[in-house]
Amino acid sequence: MAQPDDMFGDEDYPAYTMGRAAEIVGTSQGFLRRLDELKLITPHRSGGGHRRYSRYQLRLAARARDMVDEGTAVEAACRIIILEDQLEEALRINAARDTT
Repeated sequence: MAQPDDMFGDEDYPAYTMGRAAEIVGTSQGFLRRLDELKLITPHRSGGGHRRYSRYQLRLAARARDMVDEGTAVEAACRIIILEDQLEEALRINAARDTT
C-alpha cells in the first residue's frame, strides 16, 4: 500500500467521499451517480461499498457539469469527454512512437 505522502500526489488515489466530491464539483450526489451510470467515471468502492473519487475523476465530473450547465445533454457531455480523452491518449502514444 502507498504511504500517505505518496497518496497526496497521486491524481488517481480515491481520496474523496461522494459527499465531499459533490461539494468540490458543485453538483449533486445524484449527478455523480449518473456519471457513473454513463461510464464517464467509475469510482473506487470502499470495503463498505461507499464510492470514493480521485482528483482526476473530479476534473472529469467538473467538465461534464460545465457542459451540462451550458445546455449539453449529460449523455452527450459524457460521450464528448470520453472521446476527447481517447484522442488525447492516442496523440500521446503517437508522439512517443515518433521519438523512438
